Amino acid sequence: MIEARHLRVLRAVATTGSFSGAGRELGCTQPAVSQQMKALEASVGTPLLIRTGRAIRLTQAGEALVRHASGILAGLTAAEEEVAAIAGLRAGRVRLVSFPSGSSTLVPTALAALRAAHPGTRVSLEEAEPPESVEKLRAGDCDVALAFRYEGAAGAEEWDDLFVRPLLGDRLVALVPEGHRLAHAQSVAIGELAGEPWIAGCPRCRGQLVEVCESAGFAPRIDFATDDYPAVVGLVGAGLGVAVLPQLAIESVRPRGVRPVALEPVVRREIVALTLPDLAHVPAVAATLEELARAAVR
Repeated sequence: MIEARHLRVLRAVATTGSFSGAGRELGCTQPAVSQQMKALEASVGTPLLIRTGRAIRLTQAGEALVRHASGILAGLTAAEEEVAAIAGLRAGRVRLVSFPSGSSTLVPTALAALRAAHPGTRVSLEEAEPPESVEKLRAGDCDVALAFRYEGAAGAEEWDDLFVRPLLGDRLVALVPEGHRLAHAQSVAIGELAGEPWIAGCPRCRGQLVEVCESAGFAPRIDFATDDYPAVVGLVGAGLGVAVLPQLAIESVRPRGVRPVALEPVVRREIVALTLPDLAHVPAVAATLEELARAAVR
């Protein structure tokens, strides 16, 4: 295997025409230059230099290697500089995947702070709900996944193989039309909404709604289902039903014609930022996790 340090010595010998001249250029002794040249010749399996008295000239193989050495060493220098820039957060890339309400609340604040602190770091954003976002992370299609899971939910995912940065507990809130009989209540038990028509959210949230309602002794009558939170708010505001949404989702829209009411008993979803254990040590990824954590402080 050809080592970069040996190439540097060969180039110096070719440039200066002697071991002593190469030693002066590289800041080492003549015997050290001679040793490294012997090691390089042994690794390539052919002579690279012809020594005639005090003069040194290159063999055909030596000339070929010197011709390639400049490009190889320049490439290594460029690689070292790029890695140093990434390590120092002067450069780098982070591929972030987030669920929609996280994209509109936590992500903008986090990315604005990240850009201000490290303008050379580029972040791309794609939207996906868990578990799809988590699958993307495990498949190597992203570097950070903003995800959630409901406390005590049946079949909650295992994240033992991932680095988990907890962000916040997001409480579920009942949403009723402004003219609803419970619009001005301080809190509402889920069972009090048993006879209402329901507007359900994303499939994951829909499943959680059914579980919560069934634990209160009834099955919700779901008249409408949509992944779009503004559509949920609009349908509730039009008096077409009631809904249960995470607080973060309500923050992400302008709730017109509706009233949020605290839900009892308290149900929360855990919001986390996930990455692979090795990626957690990459400076740009670590900085992104830190800014997401700061954005989640409420």
